[in-house]
Amino acid sequence: MSTPVEQLVQVMDQLRSPGGCPWDAEQTHESLARYLLEETYEALEAMDQGDLGSLREELGDLLLQVDFHARIAQEADPEFSLDAIAQGVVEKLIRRHPHVFTDLVVSSNEELEANWAKIKSEEKHRESVTDGVPIAMPALQLATQLIYRARNSDVPASDSSLKNSLRQIIGDTSQEQIAALLVATVELARENDIDAESVLRAEMMRYRTNIRHAEGLKD
Repeated sequence: MSTPVEQLVQVMDQLRSPGGCPWDAEQTHESLARYLLEETYEALEAMDQGDLGSLREELGDLLLQVDFHARIAQEADPEFSLDAIAQGVVEKLIRRHPHVFTDLVVSSNEELEANWAKIKSEEKHRESVTDGVPIAMPALQLATQLIYRARNSDVPASDSSLKNSLRQIIGDTSQEQIAALLVATVELARENDIDAESVLRAEMMRYRTNIRHAEGLKD
């Protein structure tokens, strides 16, 4: 008897095959991209609401998108499948957790994080800490990722005096205070006809260039 995941693969195969659904059959990776993004946001909303019923449904929709893309890719490469995707994830998790699956001992979270980053860098053959950060991400998420990746570099992301001034103004930093600062920043930008998303993205692209130059790389 097939598992539900196997049934999902079988249903998708029927939808994409002759005699199946014309709409499903004509879809491409590009035409489905927006649905993948939409389903991701819907899953995040279900998480925020703490609605496990909705979360199960939205995660199912995400799984559908993964299976859809796997099926499309398999038509060009027979070795591409949902099983192959899952196998790759299994191997990656085992490879990146030697402290769990081998006798490697780590003494701190910092050492664990450094070991993870080293393994990942070797896997991806990355030259820069900025490699692998999708620049198409929303600007705030892009900023978060770049600043995190470059935390051990000597390339500042912001004016230290401005950051220190903010610390003096708000005192102990909390989620509520950060949220208030972000909202106030967006309000100030809007009052001056400045698109906060665009200017933050532009600044982060400059920051990315500065990081790569500091690493001796060309952008």
